[in-house]
Amino acid sequence: MHGRNLKIVLLSISLLLTPRSLVSGGEIDYNELVLESLAAMPSGGGYSTSRSANHALSRSVFNLGGRLLITPSTAMPSYCSGATYLVFLKVMATLQSRGQLMLPPQLVNMLRPSGQPDGRGVWGHWNANGPGTARLFYELGLGENFTDLSRARAGDFLKIFWNDGIGASEHGHSVIYLGKESKQGSDMVTFWSSNIPGGFGRRSVPLVRIHRMLFSRLEHPEAILKATSIPLNDSYLASLERRSSTSVEMDHLCGLGTVESIRHEDKSGSH
Repeated sequence: MHGRNLKIVLLSISLLLTPRSLVSGGEIDYNELVLESLAAMPSGGGYSTSRSANHALSRSVFNLGGRLLITPSTAMPSYCSGATYLVFLKVMATLQSRGQLMLPPQLVNMLRPSGQPDGRGVWGHWNANGPGTARLFYELGLGENFTDLSRARAGDFLKIFWNDGIGASEHGHSVIYLGKESKQGSDMVTFWSSNIPGGFGRRSVPLVRIHRMLFSRLEHPEAILKATSIPLNDSYLASLERRSSTSVEMDHLCGLGTVESIRHEDKSGSH
């Protein structure tokens, strides 16, 4: 084989082996990596918030000699926050396997969901009422939280609020945002999660059904390392099991208020 042809073959092989989540300049598109992890998730399995579902979720995450391993098919039946958490962990496990993220064995153990109450540890944040995932992102610096649907990208983590309640009075859903489209004149929001009654899968709902949306975009997965060195007992999230929060309080504790208000002022000033 001539040298030029060999180079072409090697280049083609390298392109095939390059993860889709790598973008120009070698930077990682973490939203794309979230979608890759989601695509590897099983379908169905049923929806349940029972004790057996919690045990199944716990059994699906384990430490194998310091490696974070996820077996989503074990986590059936499932529920929404457990489903999105597994995708989050699959991203971490993928980065670890590629050598792009070092996870100490202590942290791998901490990431395992094992019945932690709301506000305690990584899983206790993610699974909490109200802005659990967004609060975790803000505390650790994992990425930005925002509420503007026009800024959303497929692969953003999203807390949907079906009513105006935040905390004990809420009806919510932890999902991964996939997009917005118009069907028969109605705006629809499409997402992936564990949904009633089927379990793992996609779902579309009319935008008018949603009272509030809180997005969290993964931008700095390496910030998960802070989980081993800072207190992760969150009294605010723990309190939301028995009380309701306000949107002002939630926005402040998730780093939203200042950034969102500045953007709003900028948009108003540009008209």
